[in-house]
Amino acid sequence: MEQAGKTVVFADLTGSTGLFESAGNVVATHVVTRCTQALGAHFARAGGRIVKFLGDGVLATFDDTVAAVEACTRTRDILHDLNTEQFRHAPLAFKIGIAHGAIIEQDGDCYGDTVNVAARLSDRAEAGEILVSESVFNRLPELQRLSCSSLDRIMVKGKAEPLRVWRIDWARTAETTLTIPLDMLDGRGRLAAGQRLHLDLLDQHLQLLSSDGPLVIGRGDEVGFSINDPRVSRRHARIEWTAGQCVLTDFSSNGTWVSFKGAASPVMLKRDSCMLHGSGEIGLGAAPGDFTAPTLTFQVIDDA
Repeated sequence: MEQAGKTVVFADLTGSTGLFESAGNVVATHVVTRCTQALGAHFARAGGRIVKFLGDGVLATFDDTVAAVEACTRTRDILHDLNTEQFRHAPLAFKIGIAHGAIIEQDGDCYGDTVNVAARLSDRAEAGEILVSESVFNRLPELQRLSCSSLDRIMVKGKAEPLRVWRIDWARTAETTLTIPLDMLDGRGRLAAGQRLHLDLLDQHLQLLSSDGPLVIGRGDEVGFSINDPRVSRRHARIEWTAGQCVLTDFSSNGTWVSFKGAASPVMLKRDSCMLHGSGEIGLGAAPGDFTAPTLTFQVIDDA
């Protein structure tokens, strides 16, 4: 039956692709399940109804829009609460889309345009971001609106016209991390003075030390590693050292592929992260197997 005035939250866990690659299926499945189950319990305590778990995502509905938004802004605490002394940081974060409107509830599930918009906003969000529709923004009190930044109108898959979208700014600083056991990473996570990353593309060569800040790769002059190719976004990807790990995060339209030396197939990233280790190739906008694609070679070195 159709329900009026429901706020729909679609939360997705980013970084799981790299976790499966680095920690293995059993460990990664356990970690992802812990995250999504903890998030579901958090939403339920805040007054939400958990519609379903979707792999590394959670779909929930709320009667109260303000309660939904406030619950989402506290999702970073979910990951922090899972930390223990035996765990090491890994680049996992929630990205969330929120929409408000009529939905159809049937057999415990929910359907409709509002659900689709929430899912698409989650797809468009970056790690740690919350994107909300105009219908959600209009229902927020003035104080909460001051914490939102307008992204103007953006195209969302399945919609003929662009939608007005807002980003909740306090979520942008919520660079949340989840920790995984030390022995799962074979010691690659040690913070050592000798850690560095070598990147090469044709006549461009760059070394990123563990003490350096983030490196942005993209098309144009305002990035640290510039690649002039139409398949490369202006801010295509970021590489940074985090708690002794070299982490690659994709922000692009066309995706990023990482081919590790000795691996059977590349890891495909789309608004997701993975840990770089050993050596291999990074394809921007296409897989490294495409000889026309801009492809960087990388090597992670640890002299400790």
